This record gives sequence, structure tokens and C-alpha cells, in this order.
Amino acid sequence: MNFKEYLKKYKEKMGVSNEYIASQLGVNRSTVTRWLKGDTKVTNPEVIEKLSFILGVDVESLINSEERYEKPVLGEVKAGYDLLIDENFEGYEQVTQDDYYRGDFFLRVVGDSMSGAHIHDGDLLYVKKCNDVPSGTIAVVLINRCEVTVKKVIKKEGLLILEPANPSCNVRYYSQEEVESLPVEIIGKALYSRSDLEFFNH
Repeated sequence: MNFKEYLKKYKEKMGVSNEYIASQLGVNRSTVTRWLKGDTKVTNPEVIEKLSFILGVDVESLINSEERYEKPVLGEVKAGYDLLIDENFEGYEQVTQDDYYRGDFFLRVVGDSMSGAHIHDGDLLYVKKCNDVPSGTIAVVLINRCEVTVKKVIKKEGLLILEPANPSCNVRYYSQEEVESLPVEIIGKALYSRSDLEFFNH
């Protein structure tokens, strides 16, 4: 069994809540929730020692032996329109095994035009590569092969509409001719924003 399974088994056997486990360890309840989901790993040596005692197993060895699932962080995606893509490779971000097979890469969000959809400046946006999405889906769009933005994509009456989730930001409209000539290309579907794990399934 891995660490997540040991913790889940302990919780079921003892009939305790995430909040109780958190209080025993001196961590936030949300931290325990993320451990159980496999979203994050235990790194604090004192907490590892306490967990080893509670679970009756060498937690440090468990964590070190687990397979890591990681996806690359590829530069920045602009939540506004006036900044160009920065293709700097930032490194890797850990994901769950399930998410590893759902998406392809992370992009760093710059700007607040999607704040109403819980996508904030500085967030990591997890993206599944694709070249089309259903109308109403939040997607990553490449404009004129030099500008990357994240917006809700609306398809209506021959137009491709990029709609922000912030009333202070402008909606952009592209005709079919502009979509082809600029071009305006969908490069991925937004799965979630890392800061709050808000999902955007449509």
C-alpha cells in the first residue's frame, strides 16, 4: 500500500474525520484532504514522524518509494490580451495518477480577466491539449501565433467569441475569416486552476 491508502485505511478503521487527523498532526484539514486525494505529499519531518507513529509504518520510506507523477510547467498564459507568450520552461508540477492521464501541461496565468471563473493571476492552469472545444468551454487560445490567452470560447452565428470572466475586461469577436487568417487557434482545454483546484468541465 502507498501512503494515501494507509491514511485512508487508518481513517476508516478508527472512524475519525480529516479534521481530527489534522488536529493530531498540527496541520490544516485541507492538507489532510489533499493527502487523501494524492494531490500533495508530506514534506515536514515532524509531521512525517507523527504520521509514522499514528499509522504504525515508516511514512518516509513509503513516500520515497512512491512513483511520482509530474507534468511540465510551460511558461505563461495571459488572462488578458496585451502580453505575449513567454515560453520559459519553469519545471515540473506534481499531479495525481488520475490527473496525469487527463491533462498534458501547466501554464502560469498572468492577469485577472478570468477571476470570475476562479482563475487568478499567478495560478497554474492545468491543460489538456486539443484543437477544438465545445462552445462554453474555458480554453487556452493562441492568437496570431504569438499571443496566448485563456477565455471562455463561445461559438455563435459564424463568430468565435473569447469571453472573459471579469466585467472590466473586453469581449473579443472573431469572424471565420479572421480565425483562419490571423489565425485564432484553440490549443487546449482548461481542466483546473492549481490555486484552488477549481474544475472547469463543460
